[in-house]
Amino acid sequence: MTDQHDLAHLSGLVHRLRRARVLCVGDLMLDRFIYGSVERISPEAPIPVLKIEHEISMLGGAGNVLRNLAALGSGVRFVAAVGDDGVGVKVRQLLDEQETVEKVLAMEPGKQTTIKTRFIAGTQQMLRADRESSAAFSAQTLNKIRTAGLDAIRECGAVVLSDYGKGVLTTDVVEDLVRASASAGRPVIVDPKGVDYSRYRGAALVTPNRRELAQAAGMPTNTDGEIIAAAKSLMDGCGIGAVLCTRGRDGMTLVGGDGAITHFKAMAREVYDVSGAGDTVVATVAAALASGAGLTQAAALANVAAGIVVGKVGTAAAYAADLLRALRHRDLSTAEAKVLALEPALDLIHLWRRKGRKIAFTNGCFDIVHPGHISLLTQARNTADRLVVGLNSDSSVTRLKGEGRPVQSEAARAAVLSSLELVDMVVIFDEDTPLDLIAAVRPDVLIKGADYKLETVVGADVVQEYGGKVVLAELEPGHSTSATIERIGK
Repeated sequence: MTDQHDLAHLSGLVHRLRRARVLCVGDLMLDRFIYGSVERISPEAPIPVLKIEHEISMLGGAGNVLRNLAALGSGVRFVAAVGDDGVGVKVRQLLDEQETVEKVLAMEPGKQTTIKTRFIAGTQQMLRADRESSAAFSAQTLNKIRTAGLDAIRECGAVVLSDYGKGVLTTDVVEDLVRASASAGRPVIVDPKGVDYSRYRGAALVTPNRRELAQAAGMPTNTDGEIIAAAKSLMDGCGIGAVLCTRGRDGMTLVGGDGAITHFKAMAREVYDVSGAGDTVVATVAAALASGAGLTQAAALANVAAGIVVGKVGTAAAYAADLLRALRHRDLSTAEAKVLALEPALDLIHLWRRKGRKIAFTNGCFDIVHPGHISLLTQARNTADRLVVGLNSDSSVTRLKGEGRPVQSEAARAAVLSSLELVDMVVIFDEDTPLDLIAAVRPDVLIKGADYKLETVVGADVVQEYGGKVVLAELEPGHSTSATIERIGK
């Protein structure tokens, strides 16, 4: 039976995710992305030459589950291990940056930490190179993992086992954690590895992709019926509560322990990169279950989250704001969709850049939009492919302009700006100046009115330092917000 969940009903669940608390135990690694452009073929061999432009490193494996949980706003207890090499030190530094996460990280002497390096031209992944060691973790390290995990189970509403086959989740560790979770009444969600799923006996849910399900069950998975049969075979033979099979462009299929079957259509409009999509699914399901959702509802939300991250480049995360926009899409105007919080905004800007788009930035209070504002925005938009507007929050405007300002709330001002075709994105900032926002966005062009001098434009030095351009736009005479307000008061 095919059942399409009413996505609008999931919005309330997104808000509840902040009350969820999830334990994640698994294989931690470093994901490295090397971005560039390809303009020629090597004379040495028939291969493209990647001209490297920049590099990014982030937490991978179980670390990407952590990043997704944090992006959803859920509380996280995280337990993992790495080697004591340079890559392991980098991973620890990145983990320490996750200040809201409670973590236990064991460092194994003499072990090489796994690093996955992806080479990307535009939005196309060209090559992935892995460096890792097959050496097992010591009994001391595994005991630290086991003890930390067992200590955290009762404090969390769900447990994720992120198994990448790198040695943290041995059969003994998995069995102990699943047994303790069952005793505490906490569901265990497993992102599985290998073909022997009997080691996950007692888990509430496993989340294989179509190929992994076929290999583990030893059965074909080409059709709906074959996927259902393979999932039921695994559940019966391995003592697993339910199977959520991710099927790429065909969406996902949930086979429940009660025999219920739910197919979810793929939500992505464009697929740029499937890296880490499985991590997003397991994180979203776990957070939803920990917040009190049923399994079908949790899987429906995970399907929406997966559709979001495959539309981004790299091992991206789905933020709560992303989910709300996606869930409200049918009733959401294009204008409202342009108003973004900082992290989702940076993700979208990153995607624009991967597609070769040039980014312009301007900012202001925009309390009552008048022809002078329209002129500024028009000139700004003409300098680039995309225009990002930094909008002062209500409290910021009051500090700058005094009591009685703003006349319109930040929500109203953002709605007006985002309704303009000239504007591609609006980001509200609470500081007195947009300096931090400019540093985060790194626009190609920074635009302010000609009533400023170059040396007085906030962020001009930052933009010029990395090679960006600062433009002073011509002013439309006879228009100002203060004068407009004064005339209204007469």
